Amino acid sequence: MTGRLAGRAAIVTGASRGLGRAIALALAAEGAAVAVAGRTEEVWDDRLPGTIGETVADIGAAGGRAVPVRADLTDREHIARLVESAREALGP
Repeated sequence: MTGRLAGRAAIVTGASRGLGRAIALALAAEGAAVAVAGRTEEVWDDRLPGTIGETVADIGAAGGRAVPVRADLTDREHIARLVESAREALGP
């Protein structure tokens, strides 16, 4: 971790797998605290591995700080709750 983003917080959507996961890991590696957002809390299809909890665990194992937030971005209430949850857990 380089610390270039120390003291900053980020929300990353789609962070259970693919590009979202890669972005969350990269931001955390630079020192950002990350709200790991997505719909996948458990693997339901072996062809689509990865959960928000696994991403958070990997960030923590590398010395970073992250919180999982389940969010469906097609729902405005979920979006508002995502932002509020990130703010409460990680700061402004």
